Amino acid sequence: MTNLHSGPADAADQTSDDKDLQDMVAANDTGARIPDGWQGKVLLGAALVWSLFQLWIASPLPFYDWPIIGSFGIFNDTEVRAIHLGFATFLAFTAYPAFTGSPRHHIPVTDIALSLLGAFGASYIFVFYEQLATRPGLPNTQDLVVAITGLVLLLEAARRTLGPPLMIVAIVFLTYSLGGAYMPELIAHKGVSLEELINHQWLTTEGVFGIALGVSSNFVFLFVLFGALLDKAGAGNYFIQVAFSLLGHMRGGPAKAAVVSSGLTGLISGSSIANVVTTGTFTIPMMKRVGFSSEKAGAVEVASSVNGQIMPPVMGAAAFLMVEYVGISYVQVITHAFLPALISYLALIYIVHLEALKQDMQGLPRRGVIKSWQARLIGILSGFLATALIAFGVYYGIGWIKPVFGELAGLVIAVLLAAVYIALIRFAAKVPDLKLDDPNQPMVELPEVGPTVKSGLHFLLPVVVLVWCLMIERLSPGLSAFWATALMVAILLTQRPLMAFFRQEQNLGTRLNQGFAELIDGLITGARNMIGIGIATATAGIIVGAVSQTGVGSVLADLVEVLSMGNLLLMLILTAVLSLILGMGLPTTANYIVVSSLLAPVVISLGQESGLIVPLIAVHLFVFYFGIMADVTPPVGLASFAAAAVSGGDPIRTGFVAFAYSLRTAALPFLFIFNTDLLLIDVTWLEGVQIFITSTIAMLVFTAATQGYFFSRSRWYETVLLLLIAFSMFRPGFWMDRIVEPYKLVEPSAVVQTLDNVEPGTELRFWIEGEDAVGNARSFVANLTLGEGSNGQERLAGIGIELLNNNDKVIVDYVGFDSAAEKAGLAFDQIITGVQVPQAQPPKQLMYIPALALLVMLIMIQRRRRNADQVSASPAGSHS
Repeated sequence: MTNLHSGPADAADQTSDDKDLQDMVAANDTGARIPDGWQGKVLLGAALVWSLFQLWIASPLPFYDWPIIGSFGIFNDTEVRAIHLGFATFLAFTAYPAFTGSPRHHIPVTDIALSLLGAFGASYIFVFYEQLATRPGLPNTQDLVVAITGLVLLLEAARRTLGPPLMIVAIVFLTYSLGGAYMPELIAHKGVSLEELINHQWLTTEGVFGIALGVSSNFVFLFVLFGALLDKAGAGNYFIQVAFSLLGHMRGGPAKAAVVSSGLTGLISGSSIANVVTTGTFTIPMMKRVGFSSEKAGAVEVASSVNGQIMPPVMGAAAFLMVEYVGISYVQVITHAFLPALISYLALIYIVHLEALKQDMQGLPRRGVIKSWQARLIGILSGFLATALIAFGVYYGIGWIKPVFGELAGLVIAVLLAAVYIALIRFAAKVPDLKLDDPNQPMVELPEVGPTVKSGLHFLLPVVVLVWCLMIERLSPGLSAFWATALMVAILLTQRPLMAFFRQEQNLGTRLNQGFAELIDGLITGARNMIGIGIATATAGIIVGAVSQTGVGSVLADLVEVLSMGNLLLMLILTAVLSLILGMGLPTTANYIVVSSLLAPVVISLGQESGLIVPLIAVHLFVFYFGIMADVTPPVGLASFAAAAVSGGDPIRTGFVAFAYSLRTAALPFLFIFNTDLLLIDVTWLEGVQIFITSTIAMLVFTAATQGYFFSRSRWYETVLLLLIAFSMFRPGFWMDRIVEPYKLVEPSAVVQTLDNVEPGTELRFWIEGEDAVGNARSFVANLTLGEGSNGQERLAGIGIELLNNNDKVIVDYVGFDSAAEKAGLAFDQIITGVQVPQAQPPKQLMYIPALALLVMLIMIQRRRRNADQVSASPAGSHS
């Protein structure tokens, strides 16, 4: 272990570095300007009012029948979006300076004017809602002037808060919309007039005020606010300390703790950069202390922080957007996204372990008595069992309370929750408050596990409430976040006075004031964290509006099809590269909106033409994964630059190492496109457990192959075998399909007779040739489930089609309205070129047997070589 000694010069450098890091976070997340005097109060006051407004509209309060005044403060969704963007635009111009050299401690008159103009333009459809409703699609001169001004100011706000990339992309799409007739033939369209563009983008809910901004105003704000309040309460420090106390003693322990703590922070964070800087200032120096280079320490932090964006429940706000874009429930989204994210995190911990093995690293010393592994295992199992019993009791206890207490059940549950909270605070008061060790001090011991875990168990209550409301009560994400945030408000106001009371301190008033100040600070920080997200979702709405107005999505599909020459794998690689390029420099939320609106339809349409029917959620997760990889990928990877600023390493090299660590994340999207079992689609609980175990083994093997180290350094042929084993574990069906064909091809002329002997409910694949709605030639594959009936003809009628033999061709003679066939894309006069009927096939899981046998053989070979190397390296071995 190396010790770090810092003198006065080093301390000064550290202070300077800390200031630079805080400036970086401010510039990217909360705004770099902190004005003095009345201007500062106005800025902070606007942020506070924004948070209070969002809490108000998310709560049931506006709908209560208040005494005398009745219900009030009810806004429809469009009005909420306009007010939301009004606050975001006002704060963007007041909190973010125009240029690097612009003043930081006062707001210039020009920025004040721009902030007021921008806020008015953004809230225009709220202020003039009734007038605009009387003339839809017929904007007058005032509408056009305000909309053009608002659009220009939104682009400038995007430049200030997010940098040039998103602004440039939005301008490109606006130019494309206006100049479609002058574009190259491959991407040309008839073009739209300025009036049509402005009306579509600013005065309807198709562009700026579309779904993305609605998700930002209804869901994302409250989750970001919840995260900010949780952090102000001390939960961020708690997560880091718990991770270090549990994992820091292992080989490469600080890096493993960095992965876990960054993952916990990423659960509620919408920013990779903030995650890197928040946890990295503590974890990166600790990783360097046990032997990681500056670049590798920064890369581990980058990989784990960016991975936080794919981990439910928040997923950098993309989870809520997927609900709207994919059309499935929030619970389904996080169910599908959970397993790949968990496997990716486990693989990252394994990468850290392999790096520690390569360099023979050790962990950090622990405080207190070191327990045996048996005692630690018993402790873990006891904790798991206790948690399971508590969960069981809560689930059935609340199920009993509701029918017994009826309308009073909510009050009874609130009282019980308060009692549990007070008990946990009393429990925490028995141990000292957590303090972060200074990572620049020469000697560091890990905190004791018991006292560390006990000190913040009450922080888990709001998370439990959030998960309970989402998963059990099935409340909307917005209302669930409201109740969790309401509990966080109560915790911030009461935790310090209660701690002081139980410790018999005499400063209850001071502690209460401290809690109130932390609450106000958290509300302001939450709003300032939302400025960039609000502006990003609105600006990304320009791109979504351009796609819907010009049909550029189908043009892009044609372009990708031409470049990929019809090869499905090449098409997916091109889509991944385009997602990386489009995601460069964009925050997670805007990133997902852009890549999903442009590239998700491409994957679906081209996959269908190649015979691959991909669920919509798999496609959206595919483009989302590669979009956030842009935060890692050089030369733009912003998170890599943030980590390099902390570690003192080279940012480009940090980015390349982080990209190498993130190859496991890049492999997952390809795997769940071809094997949707990974997304837990149509699988039972038992199958889900089996998929988790085999997929985890496969990912760890893949990780070992990419790192060139398993039990010892791998030779090139061992790396190839490891990749083969990983592929076989992930896609056993690939090999089984080569042994026994999964489908039997039936000649079109014999389809009706063949289906006489096929059971209803069987899924068939129809190969179709014909024309699309605008007369272009199209070939595709449709998956249809055979309907009920006594013979083949009736069973085809059950899915809505009738076929006709005409000159040795089988054509679609009839398609039922709103039938399964029509929804799959079948239409009158299309030609059936083939039908595939499933046939019996051995279980694909049989392919695990040779894969595992090969894995065991490799393990034995590498262990024998490792033992031989250890013997030859020992003094006795050298002497002999």
